[in-house]
Amino acid sequence: MKKITMLLGMALFTGAAALASPDCDSCKKVKSTINEADYAITGASVKHNKRWGQLEFEITVKGQAGRSTSKAAGKMNGAPVDGYVFPTTLKSEDVGFSKTEGIVALALTAHPDFDDTPLWDENGDGDYRNDKIVWHPHWVVLVSDKRVPGGLSVKEFNVSDTSVVLPKTNPGMPMYMDSPGFQVVTEANAIRVVVPDYRVRFKTDFKYDAVGAYMQVVTGEGGEHAAGGSMPMLGVYKVYSVLSKDLSLPYQVKQ
Repeated sequence: MKKITMLLGMALFTGAAALASPDCDSCKKVKSTINEADYAITGASVKHNKRWGQLEFEITVKGQAGRSTSKAAGKMNGAPVDGYVFPTTLKSEDVGFSKTEGIVALALTAHPDFDDTPLWDENGDGDYRNDKIVWHPHWVVLVSDKRVPGGLSVKEFNVSDTSVVLPKTNPGMPMYMDSPGFQVVTEANAIRVVVPDYRVRFKTDFKYDAVGAYMQVVTGEGGEHAAGGSMPMLGVYKVYSVLSKDLSLPYQVKQ
């Protein structure tokens, strides 16, 4: 795990200094309308609340958490995804995936072009298909990826690979991604999410970091995405801040 973390940390910063070669017009330029102070992380904590059997995640920022989000692309290909991300030392099996290499992260995201939480109605209007810009969580597995400026992407798999296991709450994309439905709350300079202990198989003693990032979706102009293509389906295009500065995951859950 330490080796993987080191490699991803190197990828994050060497990738951020490099230019990718996107395969679609919408990916040639990061179209961000973000107030970067809203993603400038000043602190983070994960506390284990033994009384209630839950993990309480929080990120604080210089500006106002969750206030600014990217403009819609108007289509899935090139769609922006804004995120506050907790990379962790949890294993993929701890959050319901089959065993695989990479960094398990809890990403709190918002995106105006699509709804990837089909089981949940986060805005409470009775429509399960329109919760786009509402902040919500995903478990993902991150891997080093030199194809994107941010140096990281969500790990993909071949849909014909029957050995891959995803949680039942996954959104149906060929990536190691889950839509677990945990409540996300923004308040002033803080964004928070609560995770029940059993949803991490009671592995409450782990390390973590905190990252503010801008991501983009690439599906190809025809709407189909082939694993191993010239661009990842969901890659990191800009890193606004990393709490540890080097993605070393130095912070420990408070018991």
